[in-house]
Amino acid sequence: MTIKEIEDLFKLDLHDLGSLVEKNRVVTFSINAHINYSNVCETKCRICAYHRTKPFTLSVEEVVKEAVIAERNGAKELHIVGSHNPELGIEYFEEIFSRISSQCKATIKALTSAEVHYYAKKEKMSVREFLLRLKNAGLKILTGGGAEILVDSVRNEICPKKCKSEEWLRTMRIAHEIGIKSNATMLFGHVESLRQRAVHLYRLKKLQEKTRGFLAFIPLPFLPEGTDFKSRPSTIDILKTIAVSRLVLSNFCGIKAYWVMLGLEVAEIALNYGANDLDGTVVKERIAHSAGAKTPTGLSVDNLVRIIRNAGKIPAERDAFFNVLRVYEDREVWVR
Repeated sequence: MTIKEIEDLFKLDLHDLGSLVEKNRVVTFSINAHINYSNVCETKCRICAYHRTKPFTLSVEEVVKEAVIAERNGAKELHIVGSHNPELGIEYFEEIFSRISSQCKATIKALTSAEVHYYAKKEKMSVREFLLRLKNAGLKILTGGGAEILVDSVRNEICPKKCKSEEWLRTMRIAHEIGIKSNATMLFGHVESLRQRAVHLYRLKKLQEKTRGFLAFIPLPFLPEGTDFKSRPSTIDILKTIAVSRLVLSNFCGIKAYWVMLGLEVAEIALNYGANDLDGTVVKERIAHSAGAKTPTGLSVDNLVRIIRNAGKIPAERDAFFNVLRVYEDREVWVR
């Protein structure tokens, strides 16, 4: 599929797009928790409201405590991200991951490609060395954030101090080469064109063809509150973007309907437009809510199951690597 062909998909009617998407019967979710370690950020992106909230940085002890509590409450996946904090370094993350690994069985999914690039550069070490040390400390998966739009003309406007598109992709490629899986995101609906979205999806598809290291893709609708921009995508645009993502990224296990930013109603509808994963319980998320997300700061498993069933799908709990653990058919729960 060429960039032009991807761009043309965005121009189709929503109903026509929906008819092209394969109808998945099973929709997955995970029991996960978010831990945001800091919002003190050197890059201060124009699209970000998070760094403009009251400054904080959690100690190693505080992060580990949150992780232990989350696992006690059922979390099997720990999503740990923060900022580009000039006061932090690799020892901070090594200690966090090693201590969590020694006390918890939950999978550590942490740091964006942009964070890895920033901290490796700050520590004057290669991305490969940085990631190998964190892998040895317990890091299993990189999160997908920091991708925004993988076109430098857009990045120069919305996040000029963040890593360039090729640096984001290279960091992911290295992670995949050393056995660290990852997700990938796209923040859309701010200043980018449909063609630039198409370029973003094309670049992800091509990297996945080489590495097979991506697990899921998460289309993130831009929330403008507290940022330098005012536009936001319509519901139709969100659903079309999810449908196009599924059609293009057929080599990704999951396309997430990230309910935190979509809203519960739109997330439910998205399950019939290509999304096959509802992310998870997402307990204690801070970043999207700092930009005006009106959703709860966490959902119960019962609520996730209800949303999936309302969409006419079969709910299934998965682990961080998209292996199905439990299937909820009607009122029965089947354990695999």
